[in-house]
Amino acid sequence: MKSSTTGARPVDPDLEVLAEIENRVLWLSSAIVHHANRVRPNPTGLKVGGHQASSASMVSLMTALWFRHLRPEDRVSVKPHASPVLHSINYLLGRLDASYLPRLREFGGLQSYPSRTKDPDPVDYSTGSVGIGATAPVWGALARRYTASVGGDPGTGRQYSLLGDAELDEGAVWEAVLDPSVADLGEIVWVVDMNRQSLDRVVPDIAATKLQGMFAAAGWQVMTLKYGRLLEEIFARPGGDELRRRIDEMPNPEYQRLLRCEGPDLRRRLPGTGPGAPRITELIADVDDDTLVEAVANLGGHDLHALDAAFTAIDDTRPTVIFAYTVKGHRLATKGHPQNHSALLTEQQMRDLAARIGADPDDPWRAFPPTGEAHRLCEKTAELLHRPAVRPATPPELPTDFGRTPKGSATTQAALGRVLLDLTRQAPEAARRIVTVSPDVSSTTNLGGWVNKVGVWSPRERQDWFADDAETILHWDEKPTGQHIELGIAETNLVGLLSELGATWSRWGEPLLPIGVVYDPFVERALEPWSYGIYAGGQSILVGTPSGVSLAAEGGAHQSIKTPSIGLQQPGCVTYEPAFAIDTEWTLLACLSQLGRADGNSSYLRLSTRPVDQSLAAVPDDPAARARRRRQAVAGAYPLRRRAGARVTIAAMGAVVTEALAAADRLERESVPADVICVTSPDLLYRVLRARQGHEHADTWILDQVFPADRATPLVTVLDGHPHTLSFLATVNKVATSALGVTGFGQSGSITDVYRHHGIDADSIVSAALDLTT
Repeated sequence: MKSSTTGARPVDPDLEVLAEIENRVLWLSSAIVHHANRVRPNPTGLKVGGHQASSASMVSLMTALWFRHLRPEDRVSVKPHASPVLHSINYLLGRLDASYLPRLREFGGLQSYPSRTKDPDPVDYSTGSVGIGATAPVWGALARRYTASVGGDPGTGRQYSLLGDAELDEGAVWEAVLDPSVADLGEIVWVVDMNRQSLDRVVPDIAATKLQGMFAAAGWQVMTLKYGRLLEEIFARPGGDELRRRIDEMPNPEYQRLLRCEGPDLRRRLPGTGPGAPRITELIADVDDDTLVEAVANLGGHDLHALDAAFTAIDDTRPTVIFAYTVKGHRLATKGHPQNHSALLTEQQMRDLAARIGADPDDPWRAFPPTGEAHRLCEKTAELLHRPAVRPATPPELPTDFGRTPKGSATTQAALGRVLLDLTRQAPEAARRIVTVSPDVSSTTNLGGWVNKVGVWSPRERQDWFADDAETILHWDEKPTGQHIELGIAETNLVGLLSELGATWSRWGEPLLPIGVVYDPFVERALEPWSYGIYAGGQSILVGTPSGVSLAAEGGAHQSIKTPSIGLQQPGCVTYEPAFAIDTEWTLLACLSQLGRADGNSSYLRLSTRPVDQSLAAVPDDPAARARRRRQAVAGAYPLRRRAGARVTIAAMGAVVTEALAAADRLERESVPADVICVTSPDLLYRVLRARQGHEHADTWILDQVFPADRATPLVTVLDGHPHTLSFLATVNKVATSALGVTGFGQSGSITDVYRHHGIDADSIVSAALDLTT
């Protein structure tokens, strides 16, 4: 795909003016960190932090990008530790008030790392979780294309990722690069800040050639900016070939040590001891000390001419990666030092920097003179990069109840697919906004019917060679109007795309209803990027299925234990674990209604493949009673069985509600009548309990209806997951309790054997209840 040329730049500004802006960005980014740590009062004495050196290595390339090549339709993900550079540029463009510059990492001020939802100035992508922010624009590009295919108008534009070389150690990076769908995304541009340092050290072997080859093998355009003009000019002199070879072949730590040398020491170290040493010595004899020191640090990532040429040469028909060699701490007193990652310049060093680049340490936030060329370039750039305010469209109306009562035996996992198909008939406008994503598990998570109905999304139509095969059940109809996206087996990719699909309402004003389906044991693998997507404003539904030890025959590797409590603890997310198909319908529709809106949220549904007799749900026939049951199920729990004179309460969640009801029948025969509560969301119940205690704001009616004080009895809680997930329910009425659940890795076997092994079978529930009541 060719990027749009809308917003193309007029005549190039003078690079000398650009260099003036570069100096100011270097100063501002350093001063922001300096003020937070050495000027602003800090009565607690705790470290504030910030990264002057990591910012300095990015100043040149970010200046060249913003003031020479960026267009309003482009989006940029900035590496976490360069956030002061982004804020400095936004300040110069009039997008950030000067009052925020002294407030880095202050409550209500500038965030530690770029935050799309919490920073006061424009941020395209939240970063901070290494590797996740770098890959987000990949999924942003896919989400933009998908939005266009459903009738939206998100425009075009490049998706830039500015990332540190150490981020290339992250598996998330390579999972994204290697996904087959990425090779067609020509709007993706990655710029790698090759400063060859990590947090603690100089990386001894960055293996740049291998990295370049890996990108090239994945179909990317690969560009390398290694040396700047000054050093290239010296290379062109007699002895220059030997000098180039010497620098190319020296270990990274040795090169970094040269950056710390003054002229005389540099002349001694630079030639080395190889056969080219005499010619190098002769070459540098004609170079004065200041020029020699400058030349050794003159890398391509700091050369505005080289950066300008590289950005101009981007091929928009395929993804591009630019390896820009830089110096960590470039032009600062800490340049190249192995421990400069969090190092702070002293007051005197800041004054020395100000003197060298024309800043005023006593007026650190001084703006450019209104009559100067730098000011005019900032104004022109701000005007060019202006984006109209996004006005999100109203999400489509969703039903709350299809009015059908499931019969026979069914699973909550199968109910997911049924609800999606029902939506295509009963709410087609809303159904058209649904997009499902899975990592090669569509058929095994009951999405087959949905995929057959709506097709698989592809930028272009592809022939289904098995369309005429009578034995083919799942049809892979790939077309631009498809609504299912299948990625490779990489959960990080799945939730990265899911998060960006869930952000289209705020990026381009087009709300989507994204649902990601993953095996529940692998929710933990997907959690960090999904959590970060929520933090960045992405609203989506993550479905974990099948779940728990109820997937008995699969053994411990596929039996999830901690996911119920993960859902309870996840910010920006509501979690549900329905027991019956009707609960799945009601809660899923409620979750869909919370997507694509400013006051919305994400959801996590934990579903099961265990068949359950749907008559056990005892759905009321009366319309008002049914509506009351639905409201309770969506709020977190409902009474499934009430008994006069109940002596114990059993609160069960998910597939083990069957065991809870069986245990209640047996207890009744032992003259121990039991109430049975079906918990659909421990998350919502816990929030309401905290509200009752004065810690949050929420309506507490659900606790009054499900756990009324006049029915307080000893409580047995049981779920196919860690027992502490429901143990808090005993504090609602301060009763004796016994919490049953799974605390160890499972093993293969029948449900009967596995439930007995973990103590969540009917026998265990009966025993726990009798222990509490006799």
